Amino acid sequence: MKYCRLQTRHGAQYAEVVDRDGRPWVERLIPPFEEGPLSDFVEGSFVPLPLDKAQVLAPVAPSKIVCVGRNYREHAAELGNEVPAEPLLFLKAPSSLISPGEAIRIPELSKRVDFEGEIAIVIGERCSKIGPEEDPRDYIRGYTIANDVIVRDLQKKDG
Repeated sequence: MKYCRLQTRHGAQYAEVVDRDGRPWVERLIPPFEEGPLSDFVEGSFVPLPLDKAQVLAPVAPSKIVCVGRNYREHAAELGNEVPAEPLLFLKAPSSLISPGEAIRIPELSKRVDFEGEIAIVIGERCSKIGPEEDPRDYIRGYTIANDVIVRDLQKKDG
């Protein structure tokens, strides 16, 4: 299933995206994926529309964003770093997400802003300590792309 998150008069809602004669349409609202009550889900008065006419939001509203740094040799070398022996994890604030087409705000203080295209894995179910007999794909809701924007000069100061 392809889906999106869009702004409606009732707030942010998830919707299914379907093909209509080669053009993506937002066809119907679907219940939220996040844990918790469905109290924000509004069915009823939604009218299907072309995706390019919808006010599309970031595809998910995560509670956390966990990232893996220096996870491939070429990128580590480019920055003068070694590939770590174990995954280098760091967090990004959920408030760092923006909607498609929204402007990226660059701090005036910075002189070097880098961007990287990333694959983002959306984890759909709480999990931890997945054993070798378990299939981790059972916990994956889907995939999307991410534009990882880094204020590199300020990042280097942080250590």
